[in-house]
Amino acid sequence: MEKELTIDILSSVQKPARYTGGEFNSIVKSPEETEVSIALAFPDIYEVGMSYLGFKILYHILNLENGVAAERVYAPWVDLEAKMRADAIPLRTLETEKILQDFDFVGFTLQYELSYTNILNMLDLGRIPVKTEERTEKDPFIIVGGPCVYNPEPLADFFDLAVVGEGEEVMVELMEAYKKWKREGKPGGRQGFLRCAVKLKGIYVPSFYDVAYNEDGTVAAVVANCDAAPAAVEKRVISDMNTVNYPTAPIVPFGEIVHDRIMLEVFRGCSRGCRFCHAGMVYRPVRERRPELLKELARQLVDNTGYNEISLVSLSTADYSCLAPMIHDMIEEFKDEKVSVSLPSLRIDSFSVDLAKEVQAVRKSGLTFAPEAGSQRMRDVINKGVTEEDLMNAVGAAFTAGWSSVKLYFMIGLPGETDEDVLAIAKLAKAVQYKYQEVTGRRGAKVTVSASSFVPKPYTPFQWVQQDDIAELRRKQFLLKDALKVKNITFQYHDSVTSVLEAVFARGDRRLGKALYLAWQRGAKFDGWSEHFSYDRWMEALQDAGLNKEFYIGRERGANELFPWEHIQPAVARSFLRREYEKALAEELTNDCRHGVCTGCGVCQKLGVKIIDWKEQGLV
Repeated sequence: MEKELTIDILSSVQKPARYTGGEFNSIVKSPEETEVSIALAFPDIYEVGMSYLGFKILYHILNLENGVAAERVYAPWVDLEAKMRADAIPLRTLETEKILQDFDFVGFTLQYELSYTNILNMLDLGRIPVKTEERTEKDPFIIVGGPCVYNPEPLADFFDLAVVGEGEEVMVELMEAYKKWKREGKPGGRQGFLRCAVKLKGIYVPSFYDVAYNEDGTVAAVVANCDAAPAAVEKRVISDMNTVNYPTAPIVPFGEIVHDRIMLEVFRGCSRGCRFCHAGMVYRPVRERRPELLKELARQLVDNTGYNEISLVSLSTADYSCLAPMIHDMIEEFKDEKVSVSLPSLRIDSFSVDLAKEVQAVRKSGLTFAPEAGSQRMRDVINKGVTEEDLMNAVGAAFTAGWSSVKLYFMIGLPGETDEDVLAIAKLAKAVQYKYQEVTGRRGAKVTVSASSFVPKPYTPFQWVQQDDIAELRRKQFLLKDALKVKNITFQYHDSVTSVLEAVFARGDRRLGKALYLAWQRGAKFDGWSEHFSYDRWMEALQDAGLNKEFYIGRERGANELFPWEHIQPAVARSFLRREYEKALAEELTNDCRHGVCTGCGVCQKLGVKIIDWKEQGLV
């Protein structure tokens, strides 16, 4: 009999409610009604994983299927893990307390690169061999999916198959394929099932591909070694968001989580074309949900959860074509129930005081804007498409309406950035303060400046660029810090060392698997948490694996260099991305194809999917 978590153990760790399960709206299926089981695994703590919408959607979609039981598991925090390892207690799911090794599938969300060591750690705690090559017929299949799946190569040694793109349809197809294989007596064993799975569009099996390298270490070729595997795996995409099921009874946790509110996804995709933005490129095209459907979903979500806040989420929620009338209707609907409607952030160039007032009528807070760069030159380089005048008009209108605090998001280390561009961030923050004085006749506006370090990502126009090194990022941070020593301006910035490792893994290749394994063996986990991150440990692991971080981040990549991820396709044309990079160097803008001419990214044509904009198409 395996040891289990006892009350004594749970009462001795932080936040025991993370591990108890039994939350409102959780779904438990009996063994008799389960033909195929999957543990949805989030490689971070409960509070973070429970806030991730993609996880909620898959849990809901899979549990709607007859014979499919989807359960949840999160990374135990270090205090509980120490006790689990000391007492040989395996990692179990929350719904039925089943050990991970006893599932048919374990599916990990690749939300960010610095969670990769947690994936290895959770496999080990769940009694599953960490490396794919060591698994037997008794072990579950390990699936990965999510934002980082467009370059899963650093993890190729550790997962069996990946879901590329949107999972609502393909995950159901995968479960059906497994049921059929199981009913037929599991022909061909593990390889037999993988051969069946890879025939589904959007499924990638890394062991079915061989990678060859040039003498300089760059990728020479990625070639399928299995006749069932396609030369390139194309992403799955939902052509109409109004036709897929959406979770209207999500799990309500006992304790507070990071995003402790209703999350209502209004649309997918973004065509603004910001050149640093991975999500904006790989989630194309824009597909909106009907406002009537969103209002119906909101009603059900409020009734089924008891939350008092609805957050309208998407990559750029303010771009929803029917936003103002829909928000007005929602606020009217829920005002007597004291339920507020919120937006994650506001577009500078489409800011509406009336809309902001309406959104914050129930619960007032500060306003958040994301200029991304301080100078107009840099905003043109990144194709942000907003001006200082847009920002001043937005904050001026907000200050006139009674707001007195603003948060501004920026990036430093962008391609082509100079000290003058960095200092322009400080100038812009001060100009916002002066605008408050100009509008109200008094001082005291609180401005928070948040600056993250730029990380080049695959499938963006900046996938070719080198990243600033740690010393340069820190120099720019302190340059800005000195310039922002002003009353009522708060400066927040992220540690540059984690950004460097994120960049290594974002554009890395399969050879990084060895370094990842070594770092995990030496204690790496929760690398996204600064108190657990060890830069030296990672540098030693890279060195011992025969790798050099400079190869991955310290060089401009050749115009024709083959990237490790190009056999996994979000359908954005390489020629488009290169053209956008050249336009960035020339400081030229590209229009938003949603409201103008096609910019030639190739997604709609290649996938056969159309932009859905209800207002533009006169459908509302």
